[in-house]
Amino acid sequence: MSLTILLNGARGRMGQSITTAAAEFGIRVGAAVDLGDPPAAGIAGCDVVVDFSTPAVTAELLRLAIEHRKPIVIGTTGHSAEEKQRLLAIAGQVPCVWASNFSVGVNVLFDLTQRAAHILDAAYDAEVVEMHHRFKKDAPSGTAARLLEIILQERKLAADALRHGRNGITGGRSAGEVGIHSLRGGDVVGDHTVIFAALGERLELTHKASDRAILARGALRAAQWVVSQPPGVYDMQDVLGLRDRA
Repeated sequence: MSLTILLNGARGRMGQSITTAAAEFGIRVGAAVDLGDPPAAGIAGCDVVVDFSTPAVTAELLRLAIEHRKPIVIGTTGHSAEEKQRLLAIAGQVPCVWASNFSVGVNVLFDLTQRAAHILDAAYDAEVVEMHHRFKKDAPSGTAARLLEIILQERKLAADALRHGRNGITGGRSAGEVGIHSLRGGDVVGDHTVIFAALGERLELTHKASDRAILARGALRAAQWVVSQPPGVYDMQDVLGLRDRA
């Protein structure tokens, strides 16, 4: 399928990777938009809006997509929980894929984490460790945030169960907490590990990305998929058909 996209965040790392990978999918970047550029000028001529930019512009981009009835793919991370909920409430007016990570492997990690958190009880302490390049602005990563959300949902825990790192004399670890640790350094594209540790054994689920192109290809795959969907909010689990598994 030949598509024309409006790419918001075109000069960022992900934007550049998407531009490079677009030809593999027969996709044309009809409008390359970044901070200071008016997205409204290019939206009428595109089939899909693809956004990898900053949280501050998501609301305006969504408004434009809804006004012009354009499907949208959102990969921007760093929204507050309240802001994200507010935006998700309106995003379903058009076909929208909103995902924290577009890697096929990471979305399998989401699926496996859900299974493990469902099977392993509170005797298995859950911790998430993520590492990214020194330039990343938000922490924890959107992918780590989604992994934490999955664990909290499966274990029926509230957000106050999260422990963002530990410092000082913290006392023993309680069974009801979920740890998150964010590492930053060098040019790491993205490493994520989910740990379930019990007395006598430990299960670790790890995904390591060495090339940003895997994320770009996933986003373009989502763009091809979303144009044929009815209005609603989807994620990469839907794009990959993982929700249909038995």
